[in-house]
Amino acid sequence: MRFDREDKSLIADWWFTVDRVLLAAILVLMGVGVIVSLAASPAVADSKGLEAFYFVKRHVVIVLAGALLMVTLSLQSPRMIRRIALVTFLVSIAAMVYILVAGEAVNGARRWGRVMGMSLQPSELAKPAFIVLAAWAFAEWERRRDMPALPIAITLYVCFVGLLALQPDVGQSFLVTVVWAALFLLSGLSFFWVAGLVALTAAGLVVAYFALPYVAARIDVFLSADAAATSQVARAYESFRIGGLFGRGPGEGTIKTVLPDAHTDFIFAVIAEEYGVIACLALLALYGLIVFRALVLAIKAQDLSVRYAASGLALLIGLQAIINMGVNVGLLPAKGMTLPFISAGGSSLIAVSLTFGMMLSLTRREGVRLPDEAAHRVDIGQFDHGAYSK
Repeated sequence: MRFDREDKSLIADWWFTVDRVLLAAILVLMGVGVIVSLAASPAVADSKGLEAFYFVKRHVVIVLAGALLMVTLSLQSPRMIRRIALVTFLVSIAAMVYILVAGEAVNGARRWGRVMGMSLQPSELAKPAFIVLAAWAFAEWERRRDMPALPIAITLYVCFVGLLALQPDVGQSFLVTVVWAALFLLSGLSFFWVAGLVALTAAGLVVAYFALPYVAARIDVFLSADAAATSQVARAYESFRIGGLFGRGPGEGTIKTVLPDAHTDFIFAVIAEEYGVIACLALLALYGLIVFRALVLAIKAQDLSVRYAASGLALLIGLQAIINMGVNVGLLPAKGMTLPFISAGGSSLIAVSLTFGMMLSLTRREGVRLPDEAAHRVDIGQFDHGAYSK
């Protein structure tokens, strides 16, 4: 299919404005996830008494649906992305409240609900929406100090992280806090605020250690050499030694047969054993390319809310990948956080598709797009600020 620059259709406009390097890198990441799923998932399915390629088929179906969602979102204007983020955030928050009140506890946590027979984690979908809304609020605070945008940003954070803490989900709370603080930093906060945020985060981690037994247990195992020797993290780390530079070969690994979360939390260890450290470094470089490219494009944005939102979404993906990889190589305590587009899962894959779709929309080139309506106007209810830029 070929497009002419004189073509003013929505698809042609998208093709000439979307960043193709970023799009190609994301599509490669999706393909890598499918390939790795073929290696990691059959053993887990067998241990659960399921058909060998159950998780593989599920992964492919969700990735295809996620790709459609991603492209659809990338066609939208920044104003429409903010509207979608608002609706997604409100629905996700309502779902989180419902699950806390009426949902079933799984391993002591209330994070998942059932929708049409499928497990759904609303907090995953809320993350990218929260980042976009917080970015808008911080941008408005920087542009107009007479507008109560900073209280809006703080309220969004308190509501979201408060619900995450009640689930409880310490890892996601930490991730969201770091990205939110980065946006706060971009908007020009003082050293006083930086010190306060650092102290608040540290206090939260201390409270989580003493209040949540599973958090204390994971940290104790991480810090204790004797206990860590037989832990899942230790076994995952061992896969890097066994795999060496080039791995044992696709399907030849054994770590996936002893780790219950080999297809999700510890899939990076499966890659290390079967494809080698070189493959792991290549995957790390791919994430680095995506994050770096998105940040470079974000810096070029003229609209502050677009700049902050694209930067925040890039940091969200990058930090989540670093945390997952850090756990697998023994640098961080065990945490149930997936590797974007690589780990199996329903909510996480859809959430990552949502994140990348918004990122692709916000990083599209300016000056080539179809004109937007309602320039230089602020409407908190509709998030209509600014001309159609990026």
